Amino acid sequence: MAYQLIDGKATATAIKAEIAEAVRLLVAGGGKQPHLAAVLVGHDGGSETYVRNKVIACEQCGFKSTLIRFEADVTEAELLACVDKLNRDEDVDGFIVQLPLPVHIDEQKVIMAIDYRKDVDGFHPVNVGRMAIGLPCFISATPLGILTLLNHYHIATSGKKCVVLGRSNIVGKPMAQLMMQKHYGDATVTVCHSHSANLKEECRQADIIIAAIGKPDFVTADMVKDGAVVIDVGTTRVADATRKSGFRLNGDVKFDEVAPKCSFITPVPGGVGPMTICSLMKNTLAAGRHEYYQ
Repeated sequence: MAYQLIDGKATATAIKAEIAEAVRLLVAGGGKQPHLAAVLVGHDGGSETYVRNKVIACEQCGFKSTLIRFEADVTEAELLACVDKLNRDEDVDGFIVQLPLPVHIDEQKVIMAIDYRKDVDGFHPVNVGRMAIGLPCFISATPLGILTLLNHYHIATSGKKCVVLGRSNIVGKPMAQLMMQKHYGDATVTVCHSHSANLKEECRQADIIIAAIGKPDFVTADMVKDGAVVIDVGTTRVADATRKSGFRLNGDVKFDEVAPKCSFITPVPGGVGPMTICSLMKNTLAAGRHEYYQ
């Protein structure tokens, strides 16, 4: 069957243009320019790329952006002091601490230290809890990006069977919560992971598969029913001698064999990735407007 490619890049570009216009009107009306800060620890290649793209997106949206860098040997106390300073900085509307952090730093402690009213990544337990019970909050960027794509392409989710592959705090868990909620996905949700029995059978029954398991080419054609919608969250760097960089980004879905069975599918790259950054921009605009928390 002919599948439709879900173009995250084009969707993100359109949404960022809308955000830029909203910022222009906000500032023209005497409002404050939204300000996003990012804290980057060490020199992880993936994190460097993400943060660089976030800075570019801020420019496209008309935001002010600040990048704070630390070497990988930064102490936990120094990082927590930086978080405290950003919490108290009235000009900073929202900020993120780029994960993963070096092993000597307790990630959860750092997340807990962030003022939830500035937590545009949506990782603080207050935001996670509010999301779980359907209250206004900052929704973590990747799940919000996926919801936006499903909505943008008018993909029906209500009453559908949705399988979420993966149970991480960043994607799997919040995605499952949102897909089952009445005013978001309104779907019947099954969460599968590496220890799930009958994983293939579960996937074969799904109208929508959201793959966030972090294993390249994990989802194969025999796991997907005809006409399914497949959202690929995976981005693993795989060695590729034909590329200048020496690697390529590979999704969790074996695209070439799965795509012909789908009604809709996201590519990697250019699918969920651009929407994650776009969602962070949406959250930053909401923070700048004090939409959720006064």
